[in-house]
Amino acid sequence: MKLKITLTKSPIACLQKQIDTVKALGLRKVGMTVIKEDNPCIRGQIFRVKHMVKVEEINE
Repeated sequence: MKLKITLTKSPIACLQKQIDTVKALGLRKVGMTVIKEDNPCIRGQIFRVKHMVKVEEINE
């Protein structure tokens, strides 16, 4: 299973850890979407910035 992650809010006024996590996910601009494998590491990153991203599960 894969996850479709979309950045919905800007990380400008957030903590540095959250800004770094958004960059680590590969998200640069608001509205940008990336597709990542579903694993505990990615889930942890999503949990840290859950207020800024929208996540959908993709079955392949």
